[in-house]
Amino acid sequence: MADILKGAPVVEGLRNRMREQVSELAGNDMVPTLAVVRVGERPDDLAYEKNIIRQADAVGVRLESVVLPENSSSEDLVTKLKQLDEDSDVHGILLFRPLPKHFDDEAARLAISPAKDVDGCTDRSLGAVFTNKNEGFPPCTAQAVVEILSHYGIEVAGKKVAIIGRSLVVGKPLAMMLMKKNATVVNCHTGTKDIPEITRQADILVAASGKLNMVDESYVNSDQIVIDVGVNWDEEKNSIAGDVNYDMVEPLVSAITPVPGGVGGVTTCLLISHVIEAALKR
Repeated sequence: MADILKGAPVVEGLRNRMREQVSELAGNDMVPTLAVVRVGERPDDLAYEKNIIRQADAVGVRLESVVLPENSSSEDLVTKLKQLDEDSDVHGILLFRPLPKHFDDEAARLAISPAKDVDGCTDRSLGAVFTNKNEGFPPCTAQAVVEILSHYGIEVAGKKVAIIGRSLVVGKPLAMMLMKKNATVVNCHTGTKDIPEITRQADILVAASGKLNMVDESYVNSDQIVIDVGVNWDEEKNSIAGDVNYDMVEPLVSAITPVPGGVGGVTTCLLISHVIEAALKR
C-alpha cells in the first residue's frame, strides 16, 4: 500500500508562514489584496472563486471580485486589467481563463505586469521560469508539485522524472523547475511513442494530461512516486477524479497524491502566497 501524499499538511505549513507575513504587512498598514477578474458566470469559475475566497480568508488576504458581462469587449477587459495593474492597493491579479472566444487572450495577458501576475500566466513570468530570472511568479500548479515533493522530503536531484503533459500551465514550467533542482526530466505528450514504457522507468511520475484515469498499472513501477495533477469529472462515480486510475495504481506504487485532496488545495494556497509575496516586494 502506498504512502498517501495529502495536500492538507502542505497547506497548513504554508499558511503558518503566510500568517506571519500578513502580520508583518499589517504593521505597515498594508493588507495584501488580490483582484479576481472573470468574464461571465461559468460554474467552474464560480467554484474556483469560492475556494480562493476560503484560502484568502484563512490568512487575512483581501479579495476583490471584478466581474465583466460575457458580452463585454476585449477592450473593456484590457482597460479594466490595466486599471487594476496601476492600482497601488491591488497586489495581485488573477484572470480566469479560458476567456470567451471573442476575447483577445494575448492582449489581456499583456495588460498584467509580472509583478502582479500571481498565477504565472504572462509571457514574461513564464520566460523567467525558463531563464531562471527573479521576475514574477511561476504557475501555481507547477509550483504545487515542487512544494509537495519538498514537504514530504522527496529528493529530486539525480532522479528520473516523467511528466505526462507539456502545457505552459504545468508540464513545461514544471520540467524547468525540476531540472533546476538537478532532476532528469522527460515530457511525454500526444506525439510520444509508448508512453508507459517511458514512465515505468521513472522514479517520479507526474500525470498532467487532463485525461480521466489515463494512467493505469502499465505506467508505473513499485518504487515510484506518483503525483496526480489531473482534475476531471468521473460520471460513473459522480465525483472529481484525476488522470491516474487511483484504485488500480495506489496498491502498486510507493507513494501517490489523491484527487481530490492532493495538488489542488496546494495550488490555490500558493496563489494566495504569491499575493502576499507581491505585497512584501512592494
